Amino acid sequence: MNIALWIVAGVLAAAALAGGAQKLIQPKEKLAAVGLVLLMVGAMITHVRRHEAPYLVVNLVVLAVAAFVAWGRLGPQPFSG
Repeated sequence: MNIALWIVAGVLAAAALAGGAQKLIQPKEKLAAVGLVLLMVGAMITHVRRHEAPYLVVNLVVLAVAAFVAWGRLGPQPFSG
């Protein structure tokens, strides 16, 4: 059962990466970065509850990059025309 869970988790990770790669190639959805920020906040809360503090650094870096993209696209003076 554990092997099946790892396989399913890998498939879900591949799907998430494929979706992210598609957003890089065809950036039509401006709210994708906001969704990623919310996802990283949820991931950080989960890591804190599970006492997995070392993993917070990765979530914090992804959160910062996604927040920068969201601010650049949706901020007071968006970078993209």
